[in-house]
Amino acid sequence: MKIRPFTEDDRPFLRTLFLAARKSSWTWRDDSEWQLEDFDRVTLGEKVLVAEEDGHRIGFAAVLDRDNFLHSLFIDPNHQGSGAGSALLQAVQSGFTSTGALKCQTENLRAQSFYKKHGWRVVAQGQSEQGEYLLMHYVL
Repeated sequence: MKIRPFTEDDRPFLRTLFLAARKSSWTWRDDSEWQLEDFDRVTLGEKVLVAEEDGHRIGFAAVLDRDNFLHSLFIDPNHQGSGAGSALLQAVQSGFTSTGALKCQTENLRAQSFYKKHGWRVVAQGQSEQGEYLLMHYVL
């Protein structure tokens, strides 16, 4: 497993991966208006790391570095459980300069379990236009 910085060559693959991963994982959401270009909007201005195995892109994480905020972490549905998520999360956490933060949708029980397993803790709840979320912190 290789974790590396995003290049423009990754964009078409990660667009497809992002759409497929959301449709597979976020079954409680209406996906009728989701598009491939959502990846571009969601990751704009963020540092993106790519997980690659045997030359295939299998996941990505997008981080707001200055805020130590993990905005997105998605794994190809066919590679769930491969260790790619853990490898990406470890790479993200190693770049934090202080307490890390993320928002996880309350319906996303699988993601909550994943983050808790890696030392993240719920510190608050909130509401956004995407629905209810948990604010989670990772303390160095």
